[in-house]
Amino acid sequence: MAAAGVVAEPKTKYDRQLRIWGDQGQAALEKASICLLNCGPTGTEALKNLVLGGIGSVTVVDGSKVEASDLGNNFLLDEGCLGQPRAKSICSFLQELNDAVKAKFVEETPATLIDTNPSFFSQFTVVIATQLPESSLLKLDDICRKADIVLVAARSYGLTGLVRVSVKEHSVIESKPDHFLDDLRLHNPWAELKQFAKSIDISDKDPVVHKHTPYIVILVRLAEKWADSHDGNLPSTRQEKREFKDLIRAHMLNVDEENYKEAVESSYKVSVTPGISNEIRQIIDDNSAEVDSSSSDFWILVAALKEFVANEGNGELPLEGTIPDMTSLTEYYVSLQKIYQAKAEADCLAMEHRVKDILKRIGRHPDSISRAYIKTFCKNARKLRVCRYRSIEEEFSSPIVSEVQRYFTDEDYSYAMNFYILLRAVDRLSANYNRLPGIFDSEIDEDIPRLKTVATSVLSEMGLSGASLSEDLITEICRFGGAEIHTVAAFIGGVASQEVIKLVTKQFVPLRGTFIFNGIDLRSQVLEL
Repeated sequence: MAAAGVVAEPKTKYDRQLRIWGDQGQAALEKASICLLNCGPTGTEALKNLVLGGIGSVTVVDGSKVEASDLGNNFLLDEGCLGQPRAKSICSFLQELNDAVKAKFVEETPATLIDTNPSFFSQFTVVIATQLPESSLLKLDDICRKADIVLVAARSYGLTGLVRVSVKEHSVIESKPDHFLDDLRLHNPWAELKQFAKSIDISDKDPVVHKHTPYIVILVRLAEKWADSHDGNLPSTRQEKREFKDLIRAHMLNVDEENYKEAVESSYKVSVTPGISNEIRQIIDDNSAEVDSSSSDFWILVAALKEFVANEGNGELPLEGTIPDMTSLTEYYVSLQKIYQAKAEADCLAMEHRVKDILKRIGRHPDSISRAYIKTFCKNARKLRVCRYRSIEEEFSSPIVSEVQRYFTDEDYSYAMNFYILLRAVDRLSANYNRLPGIFDSEIDEDIPRLKTVATSVLSEMGLSGASLSEDLITEICRFGGAEIHTVAAFIGGVASQEVIKLVTKQFVPLRGTFIFNGIDLRSQVLEL
């Protein structure tokens, strides 16, 4: 019994999050190794969330000693930490939050470590870089890309902040979109589904049977009836869709038949365009789907998917195999579940054979990709996503001028763009004067025109010559004085940790651009630059 209790403990501890990303996601977290650069409030908040979530190990890199100012914005520090290495103190408190997480520290300034020991970062799954100046961030991004390490840059600055993900490529199988059409194949039912639908008489006058015939059966039968009278075509125009709904209503015996109401509400599913979406088509036609022995498991499965669509799938992806809740007799619903599950299992088996064949062809062991992974891939084949990111150097040196201009002139995005440019200008000004603008009250009036001049230079480099920034925002940035306000740091750190979880678990789609938080108007936006 004691052994069973030990095994069950992590599931009890992480019960709520397991409902979101499951056992596989939690296992990935527990294997991950995270490096945090700078453990100010932004970095500490990010790491705190990951430690509570059960991340495998964390390494904190920070060369500072704890000062009195740290006690006002970093809740993991107290007066007893004054004068102690900040990284050591943070690690000690993090360990108290979750003793299952391994925590260690390196008392070194991140900039020095980046310059003198770039190979240090190759041991980590993700590097979280907080409050790094532009020069160090560019070097770190290059180091991480060469080592295929994920970089998450986060920064809070007064009432604004940003988060940016940087990695060559990130593939997502379980993207878990908020809204997605059920995979019922009512537009293209297979033989077993047709056969089951035909076994049920939708004209049966028995009120119990009629009121509890699943809407899937109703739609399959009536779609076939419609196609027979329309040259084999399903309803496509708005008028035809209205007429199809009228056909469904005409089969109702009473107005209170919920199953027929469900059929009317779901009638659009009959008119789904057959085949695969443009997004999935781009993935299976990607050059990476031409696999070899160095290809990742994801792209090998994509290659198998391409073959499946062209052969067993007859232009369709593997069936997901689940059906939604609906008004139905229990026996009908269970039968439908089994039909969908059997079809999904058959599709998965066909995919498994193709994966094994491909693995043999490229010289890998045919069982090197697990059946569980293949099954997860098949179940989520319609929701695959591939994210590719420009390097930070490319973003800065070769801006996409059309996008920059669009964001800058768009009323909804202009403030976010202003903050983005001003944060870059702050780094340049800091490099010239060895201090952040506005850090001394006596020099704010001098720093405002200095920052404006540097920001104008950044604007010009980004293809916005002649454009001007908000004078109010320039003044506000100087008034911020580089402060890490705890509430803003907590929010930015929370966003950063959320992105790390997405990247480590390979679930949900990470940010595709630079996330900008505007604490003045309480707005958040993503700039894809």
